Amino acid sequence: MITIQDIAYVRSGTADLETAVGFAVDMVGLELVERTEDRAFLRADNRHHCLSFVAGEAGVLASAFTLADEDQLADAETELAAAGLTVTRGDKAAAVDRHVREFIAFEDPFGNVVELVVDQKEVPTPVNFARAAGITEFGHICLDAPDVRAAHKFWTRHFSMKVSDWIGDAACLMRFDPVHHKMAVFKGAGPGLCHMNFQVASIDDVMRSWHFLVDNGIEIEQGPGRHPQSGAVFLYFKGPEGLTYEYSYGVRRIEDDDAWRVRYFDPSEPDAIDMWRGPTNRCASQPQLRGLAAG
Repeated sequence: MITIQDIAYVRSGTADLETAVGFAVDMVGLELVERTEDRAFLRADNRHHCLSFVAGEAGVLASAFTLADEDQLADAETELAAAGLTVTRGDKAAAVDRHVREFIAFEDPFGNVVELVVDQKEVPTPVNFARAAGITEFGHICLDAPDVRAAHKFWTRHFSMKVSDWIGDAACLMRFDPVHHKMAVFKGAGPGLCHMNFQVASIDDVMRSWHFLVDNGIEIEQGPGRHPQSGAVFLYFKGPEGLTYEYSYGVRRIEDDDAWRVRYFDPSEPDAIDMWRGPTNRCASQPQLRGLAAG
């Protein structure tokens, strides 16, 4: 069993680095902490970055999680290889590029590229947010898979994931710490990043950002609304090249695993996704670029 400490980052390929960075800074509000000719790193909390853009083909390169140390990384490499997956260990230059000490990369059974890292660089100074969106942290990531039940079996068999709730066969919301979900799998035609989430400090931040984004002509994909599963007030909005961002506030914490009962929500019910019964059309996903991208 591979014990996850936290989510780490998303690596996204972009055919237009200037536009991708401009949106993440000016619209989402992230801090641009580092920029090279073909790379950009953006920060939302104590992590050096939660999102990096790599110039090239548009699409998700990898989603990453942190492990405790190099011994656990080696154990993870062994377990995943024994499960029949191709695992690549990143070289020193690739680790430096990710601002981690070591990492491995693998494709899950559905084609999502996942990186497991140790010693992700932290920055002790306060985040210099580009705008006052109220962001408190990088909250969660959601991957796509054509078979959510099979994805659930993979992630709970090999990783320290527990199911919090189901939304039919359309989504499985999972946790590895008390937060209701920091990882989810949604049903999609192929592998991809359904969205990346940022927690904000208040419901007022969600509503202010809603008006800000609408005023700037940004496509609102869902919300404002409230998820009955996590209890969080949410707002999904579409960035360049199909990268969906989410703000949310008030996510439920599950402090007692033994007392928690996994619930099943029927997505055909009018309030199964949004208790306020707003539109819940499927948000855009950024497709996964195929092949392990260890560079």
